[in-house]
Amino acid sequence: MSASVSVPAPLTESENPWLNLLRLVPGILLLAVIGYAGKLIEKFLNTYAKAHHLTFPNIEYVLWAILIGLVISNVLTVPKLFLPGIATYEFWLKIGIVLLGSRFVLADVLKLGGISLGLVVVEITISLALMTFLGRLFKLKPKLTSLLAIGSAVCGVSAIIAAKGAIDADDEDSSFAIAAILALGALALFTFPVIGHNLGMNDASYGLWAGLGVDNTAEATAAGALYSDAAGKVAVLAKTTRNAMIGFVVLGYAIYWAKRGQAANVSNKASFLWKKFPKFVLGFLLISLLVSFHLFSKDQVTSLANLSRWAFLLTFAGVGLRTNFRDMSKQGLRPFIVGALGEVLIAALTLGLVLGAHRIWGL
Repeated sequence: MSASVSVPAPLTESENPWLNLLRLVPGILLLAVIGYAGKLIEKFLNTYAKAHHLTFPNIEYVLWAILIGLVISNVLTVPKLFLPGIATYEFWLKIGIVLLGSRFVLADVLKLGGISLGLVVVEITISLALMTFLGRLFKLKPKLTSLLAIGSAVCGVSAIIAAKGAIDADDEDSSFAIAAILALGALALFTFPVIGHNLGMNDASYGLWAGLGVDNTAEATAAGALYSDAAGKVAVLAKTTRNAMIGFVVLGYAIYWAKRGQAANVSNKASFLWKKFPKFVLGFLLISLLVSFHLFSKDQVTSLANLSRWAFLLTFAGVGLRTNFRDMSKQGLRPFIVGALGEVLIAALTLGLVLGAHRIWGL
């Protein structure tokens, strides 16, 4: 199995842009087939259980799509023909989040966003300090420690990729950090919903916890959607708030390593922040703003919401396909140990924060 499924490589440039687009088609079709298969399995099992009067838990298409992708990625060999299209799953994730803004009025964004912002600041502070301590305790390389800290604090793989160039980290360090974050994100999909149900968490509280406690945006979105549709919306909002901090965190680390003479100086901080800022956050807010001022009809809002679900369908298939545990196991144990310890502690601490917020503000 090619390692590029776990960490998709950039597309090779071609003189003909249409050829580049054609290269994406097989992988995108594979994402669509897997995602739709997950939808069909969910529908079939629910219909079968109802027709035969069986008690069967409603397992969302999200999990089926991820499981199908995981089986293909870890049991079979994905031909290279599909890899460029599979790598577009993050694009569909961002499209889905932008369109999901149609399901929020601005008042909801501001209300939950304010609470989320406060908790995000606390989560980022705790995550950075905790991962840095664990990295030093286990004697990881300093820049590998920085990448793990940034990835766990903000938005997983995207944050690691953004930070790699900013702090002049080695390819090996970024590969280690990405592998650790991907493996732990995959495990979160199966543990977070179980914990949430056992604690009897409501949709808002669970969604907020998923948005704070799961690193990658794709996995945080999936973990929320696995709980309920409402929890998925809250998880996206909380994670989007967290993603918006990426520029500030990466800038801080870039300045730190530049002062130590191990990274290039940041000449224009405002330009640096804009470059690192996730632009899809602005799209999400714009759509929410337009819906709040009733610039879309009810039917149009429904169509936008349905389009976001289709985009997520491709995303969740990609989450499974790009997760290959054999490739990740080759990266070494210490980054995984540090990542696992850190993620467990961060999950526990953010859970405590959310339960406290629920008691105080009645989420």
